[in-house]
Order: sequence, then C-alpha cells, then structure tokens
Amino acid sequence: MTLHCHKPGAGLIPILRPSTAELLAGNGPLLIDWVARHGSPVNLIWPDELQRNLATLRGVLRESGVAHALYYGAKVNKSPGLLAAALRASAGIDVSSLYELRDARRLGADGTQLVATGPAKTAAFHNELIECNALISVDSPEELEDLIRWLPAGGPVQRVLLRLRPTNQARSRFGMPAAAIRQCLSRIVGECGLRFDGLHFHLSGYSWESRAQAIREAAGLISESRAQGFAPRMIDIGGGLPIQYVDQRAYQAYLAAQMPEDYRTVAVPASFYPYGGGLSAADWLRCLLRAPIADGRSFANYLVHEGLVLGMEPGRALADQAAISVFRVLRVKAVGPDAHVIFVEGSSFSACETWFGSEFLVDPILVPAISPPVATNPIRGYLAGHSCLEEDVLCNRWLTFPIAPRAGDLLVYANTGGYQMDLLENEFHRHPMPSRLCVVQDAKGQPTLVPDTIGEAQCSARP
Repeated sequence: MTLHCHKPGAGLIPILRPSTAELLAGNGPLLIDWVARHGSPVNLIWPDELQRNLATLRGVLRESGVAHALYYGAKVNKSPGLLAAALRASAGIDVSSLYELRDARRLGADGTQLVATGPAKTAAFHNELIECNALISVDSPEELEDLIRWLPAGGPVQRVLLRLRPTNQARSRFGMPAAAIRQCLSRIVGECGLRFDGLHFHLSGYSWESRAQAIREAAGLISESRAQGFAPRMIDIGGGLPIQYVDQRAYQAYLAAQMPEDYRTVAVPASFYPYGGGLSAADWLRCLLRAPIADGRSFANYLVHEGLVLGMEPGRALADQAAISVFRVLRVKAVGPDAHVIFVEGSSFSACETWFGSEFLVDPILVPAISPPVATNPIRGYLAGHSCLEEDVLCNRWLTFPIAPRAGDLLVYANTGGYQMDLLENEFHRHPMPSRLCVVQDAKGQPTLVPDTIGEAQCSARP
C-alpha cells in the first residue's frame, strides 16, 4: 500500500525515521486494524527513539569534554514509556508538577535523577521534592522563603539552583534578575539546610545566541557567588533545542511563497515554530558550546576550566521522531466549488498549533483504507475535528490531496511527541481520551502494541 502526502505549494512532507516510514508505507492494513481496535485518534510511541536522541546529544557533549546532566523534560508528553526510556538510558527527569514527580518515582527515579524547574510549586510538591532530596530550581525570593519554611529540622541538606531571568528576557514572569539572585544568595548563607548548586535559566525561543548571552550573565554571578564562599557546580540552560520536522529548503520556499489565501482564515499566522530550521538539536548544541563566553574562551572551555556541569532539560528534542498521531477520516464535505472540509474522528486538541494562533506546518500523510480508484482528481481542503465548535480546526492551511480522502481512510501526523499529541487533550463531548500505545517488536520482529501505562513501563524502567 502506498502512502500519500498532500502537496500544498512547495510541499511540507514530514521527515520520517526509516522504521516509521516503513510502517506507514507497508503496513496500511495493520494501522487500520490498530485504529479499529483502539479508536481514533490513536497515539503511537517509540520509546527507543528517545534513547537515540539522548545518545546523540551525549555524543556532542563528550566531543567537547563537558561534564553534563541531561534531564528529560517530562512536560512535553504524558507517556510513561518515554519516562521509562529516559531512566533506562540513565538520564534524569525534569518534573514540573507533583504528579510528574510521583510518576517518575513510581518508575524508580531517586532524588539524584530529578530536578524540579516549574515556577509555581505547591507546598505538597515542595515537601515531596524535599523528601527525596531532588534538585530544586528556585524561581523567586518568595519561593525560597516557602522552601525554607518546609525544610525539616535536622534533615539532609537541600540542593537548590537559582533561576536567572536574563536581561534579554526582562518581560518574562519566570526567574529572577541579578539583584534578586544576590538577595537569595545572602539568604542562603544563613541557612545550613540549603546548598547553592548553581544557576538555571529557561528561555523562550530557539536561538542559541540568546543562550550564550544568558550564560555570560550567569558566569558573572557564578564568580560573585564563589567570592562569597559558595561552591556552585552547575549552569543549567533549560531546553529549547530545535528539531527539524520538514526539509529546510521546502520550508523556506513555503514561507517565502505563502499568502493569506493559503489559509481558510485568509490570514497568515504571525509566527511559527521553526519546523524546517537549519540546525538539528545536535548542531545547535555544538554552536552553543563553541560560542565565546569570557576571556576568549568558548562555553565548553569555560565549563571545563571552571569545573562546572552543564545541566539541560530537553523535551521536544528528546521526543523527536518518538511518536505519531493517527486520525480516521469521518467525512469529506464540499464547502465551495474547489473547497472541502475533511472531518476527522478526533479534535484539534490532539494535534495542532491552531490553539497557539499558529499552524502545525507539517503535511499529514494519507493512508487509504482500500486501494483508491485508478482515476481520481485531487481535492483541496482543510482538516476539522468532530466537535460542534467552529474553532475545532486541526489545520487552517488549504491542503491539496492528490488522492481524495474517503471515510475510513487514515490521516497521520508525524512527529507529534513534542507537545502536539496531549498538551490539550480532554474529554469534550464526553469522547474518551485518545489511546496511547508503545510500538515494540514481537518475538518474530513484527511491530505490535503494548499499553503506554505506568504499570507496563515499570517493567522496563530500570537500566
């Protein structure tokens, strides 16, 4: 069976890892069967892909001789299978809620493998972080006071990072300016139950240059803290490593040629994720490590010479190519002479960027349920969900399908593991949550499914 990508303008065909491409191209009946059994949409996870992504980033860090601590940003996806894969690969977990913390601990993570970077931690969250002695990134002087309040008398020393708000992020509500960092350091001096382990920041956007600027600020504060008698061991740069969803040239051609008429809203979104950026996560990291920091030293040389660990919390970059979302076509409805709406069984809460006022600029892949007619005309349409809301649109972009989708066909969005598949999922209209399953090989080497649950993941979490 042949898979079909629509070709709007220059075409935004997704980059696929070989095994995913093989599944889509050669196992149409298997996919149809999986959706029939598990419902639409169904989210398919490849946990081993996260381990490959970890290995790639670690390779770059080893090339530079940089000591590092990589934590998987659990907020990017609710999959226990991906959490377990990170732990199997001896990575840490970045937890931003009490519930992410509890899942990680159920899978066997101890405090040395956990960092909590969220800005709005509850008392219960703080208490459980303290209980397992996780590393805590403190977002504000107010949070520091809360944390001190919860420290048990005579307990182990609690490790903390202080979250910097660099000058190039002055409008952000996250982190602290340098003056507040100094205030927190003065407060920590008088608290024997706290240990200052270093600085953390997490910036918006995907520019390595903005990280380099923030690192220069952090380096100055690290020097100041050492002059006060502290012994920081880490600079944590958060996440924001870009991934490549589509070919760079195709992406740039699309952006250069797009017009308001290419969208059913007759408006080009104000911004997009860099779906076809020029740098992979590994290349981005190499650029950052080579960036000049101080005294002509590169960031990598600075870390090595100062004896500092590079902390990172990649989310999307570790979930790259780790998942797809499969929707079943419900109906194709003409809404004009050359315009259709393609209804899918599912909603825009499960795979889109329209809730950001943007677009997921990746072509869905059409997998026909039965062989299409020999002679078929292309059709132009956009994708909508099955709810009663006008705004329930997966794709406002007009898509041209060489083969018209029909009820029962599948539309597959590739690479949805990074925020796409479950950030906004809900039970609107009382539809059940989409099924999420891990794809593994059976004894014969054929793809099969196992539930993506804590219970299943517990069997494989330990290295």
